[in-house]
Amino acid sequence: MNSNFFNKMERKLSKYAISNITLYLIVCYAFGYFIQLINSSFMQYLTLEPGYILKGQVWRIVTWLIIPPASSNLFFTLIMLYFYYSIGRSLEYVWGTYKLNLYLISGLIFTVLGSILLYIALSLMGVDATGLGYMFSTYYVNMSLFLAYAATFPDAQVLFFFIIPIKVKVLGIIYGVFIIIEGLQSFQYNALYGAARIVVIGASLLNFVIFFISQRKGKWRSPKQVKRQMEYRHVTKSAQSSAKTISKHKCAVCGRSDESNPELEFRFCSKCNGNYEYCSDHLFTHEHIK
Repeated sequence: MNSNFFNKMERKLSKYAISNITLYLIVCYAFGYFIQLINSSFMQYLTLEPGYILKGQVWRIVTWLIIPPASSNLFFTLIMLYFYYSIGRSLEYVWGTYKLNLYLISGLIFTVLGSILLYIALSLMGVDATGLGYMFSTYYVNMSLFLAYAATFPDAQVLFFFIIPIKVKVLGIIYGVFIIIEGLQSFQYNALYGAARIVVIGASLLNFVIFFISQRKGKWRSPKQVKRQMEYRHVTKSAQSSAKTISKHKCAVCGRSDESNPELEFRFCSKCNGNYEYCSDHLFTHEHIK
């Protein structure tokens, strides 16, 4: 996929990106837990039911986001939510707010479209697909977030069961195998259910496949690049504190300037042909202009 297209879209839409978007998702879960506590039967009106959506219940396109992951243990639920919040913050720091927004929102959109297409396909086959919504949730979207974290920080370590240190890339492989096995096991009920489950999983994880195939040339910043960028920011901040004049700067990728975003640092790239200047978020990740 053409990286120039992504750069153009980022310049146009980055100002609309939601900072700390994973926190908003967790707040949705908290609201969902509250609804379950006071009236659990009401949740049936919030699920992602494609049949009902096509009949006019369009609120389900959004309300399914508040349905929280199933769990009977409050402690482990809080640990899980904090874990997803922390990896979301890490990805936002490395990728940038816009790209994390695009990744998560595209995963949600693919899930909604997948549910509708599956419903239509089953209906054309003469199968009553009413009640299909129980198969769709944010579970696999959250899983795609973890897989993205594992691909970005493969050598980071977590304490498995709070005791065993294990690299994130190993957990990512284990989760990937688990997802494949889960999809194959669904065929033991019947072929139609198995095919439907594959569509559910595939739609939710399509964002992971698209992003990391399109970015196979290494457009994401590695942890080493992040460390280098932090050191760069420290040096440039010290240098700017003694500067007496401030000139206008504008990033060639996202279009942000020192007037619209005074918190950003701007520098020219020595590897680009021409006077192209980039903000600190894109100095190490842009495609060099030859």
